[in-house]
Amino acid sequence: MELRHLRYFVAVAESGGFSRAARRLYVSQSALSEQIADLEAELGVQLFDRSRLRAALTAPGELFLKEARKVLGSADQAMKVARDSASGDLGEIRIGFFTGGVGPNFSRLIQRFRQAHPRVRISLHEMIPALQWKALAEGRIDIAFTRRLGVSNDAHLRVEVLRKDPLYAVLPRNHPLAPGPVDVRALANERFVLCVRETSPALFDKVIEMCSEAGFSPEIANTANVWSSIVMLVQAGEGISILPTNTLQELPKSGLAFCPLKQKNAWVELVMAWSPERESTVLHHLQQIIREAGGRV
Repeated sequence: MELRHLRYFVAVAESGGFSRAARRLYVSQSALSEQIADLEAELGVQLFDRSRLRAALTAPGELFLKEARKVLGSADQAMKVARDSASGDLGEIRIGFFTGGVGPNFSRLIQRFRQAHPRVRISLHEMIPALQWKALAEGRIDIAFTRRLGVSNDAHLRVEVLRKDPLYAVLPRNHPLAPGPVDVRALANERFVLCVRETSPALFDKVIEMCSEAGFSPEIANTANVWSSIVMLVQAGEGISILPTNTLQELPKSGLAFCPLKQKNAWVELVMAWSPERESTVLHHLQQIIREAGGRV
């Protein structure tokens, strides 16, 4: 039994005869009669009483009509779901992000995507960059807004740079180098407060790299897991720090000077990463919104 048999059966039942149903279906009456006969033979049940002028349903035919309509309705719904999914109007997308990388525009872009695709289920997962890359590789998220790892260990992932966040020196306001700009070489004798590498390897490695290029290895006086704690430690006199400028907008500034760095490589990238093996139309729709915003997330 095929859906075609059910459609033919329902058409004959609703039309009240084979000739009218044949015209409705654009098939010959003989072909239609043959298909219904095949259906009845497979079921072992007579569905129509052909002794009358009209093709009247038998009692089993009446019950079969109700079930056939349910089956055809489910089949039509399944086709609609498949088409909506293929067009990106239905589905799910799991998004990884970290608060130190995305800004206030990120929530507005997600809201824009929700409005454009209200039947797509969005799951937002806040996690540090290292865990985002792991989640991408394992297929637990579909896209990540994150920093690059020091060394990419998964060639199967695609990466698109959204922006370069400038790095600033975070100094006590009365520091001799404030308000800057500051040459990293002038920080050789300073104590540093850094974000732990496990939390932000890109930032940690960039600071070490710039200090090495400036001819010294930084004395790390303290570390913290979040940037607000780093700022608090600088305020407490533990040392100085280097942070991306986008994070400084939301951090307390009392008693501090945020100074741009003179080095041309004083930046860290914010990237959009995903697995080409799990690309979908839904993912492409989100990426289009991000790109139309110029990567300002």
